[in-house]
Amino acid sequence: MNARERPTRLLNTGPVRLLPSVVTILALCAGLSAVKFALEGELGVALAMTGAAAVLDMLDGRIARLLDATSKMGGELDSLADAISFGVAPALVLYVTLLDGSSAGWIIALLYSVSIVLRLARFNTLITDTSRPGYTQEYFVGVPAPAGALVALLPIALYEQFGDGWWASFPAVAAWTVFSAALIVSRIPTMAMKSVAVPPQAAAGLLVLVALAAAALVTFPLILLIVLDALYLLHIPFAVRSQRWVAARPQHWESKPSERRAERRAIRREPGARRSVARLGLRRPGGR
Repeated sequence: MNARERPTRLLNTGPVRLLPSVVTILALCAGLSAVKFALEGELGVALAMTGAAAVLDMLDGRIARLLDATSKMGGELDSLADAISFGVAPALVLYVTLLDGSSAGWIIALLYSVSIVLRLARFNTLITDTSRPGYTQEYFVGVPAPAGALVALLPIALYEQFGDGWWASFPAVAAWTVFSAALIVSRIPTMAMKSVAVPPQAAAGLLVLVALAAAALVTFPLILLIVLDALYLLHIPFAVRSQRWVAARPQHWESKPSERRAERRAIRREPGARRSVARLGLRRPGGR
């Protein structure tokens, strides 16, 4: 075995292959710990635990692919951990806090938990469907579980940051939780992180935004969570439009997202955009 092959073989053997599962277990522990801190009245820490679980959940799959350590057991473990961290735990946090521990609040909490489980079951079904066009892998069907949990917990962030108000009332929290559950089980396309590409000329600006986000995480973490939730919800209409544009143009299915964006910009700039689209034989979504 030469020097180049040795590191690759070391990565594919031994405890290193367990690293993705270790990260998944850490995400599960963080998600469940949110319930503990919520019961103790430390809602800010409970939100932090859910955020940590979301970050760890994002990392475990990437680590598995990087180490070539993907496995069926790892996939099942990830789904089960997500169901608990982002389904059961946030529902309990909401139930023991702003849903007042009432019977109606328990029904709302159950509805949210069921929506997460249904969404994960659908995701596991779609990920094994090889007949889907390649571009669909760039979009989630509905809001993914980690994002759904953070969106559902938005009233708690508002309560911790701004105190008691209409946003912390039972009707408002119940309606928001049902709205979050509907987004989670919907078929609305949302962008996957792997489809987001940053052009080289925007790298400096992105690094500045990352620095600002890091500063906000230390000084105003709840404000940061509220802003991120708002930005995520605002991106959904753009994701729907992008997905429909690609779905109506099979010739762009294998193109990179940056190439599609360049094509859309070129069409918008062209004075006779509609005539150009017609000449190319392209149709708008829903057109005849």
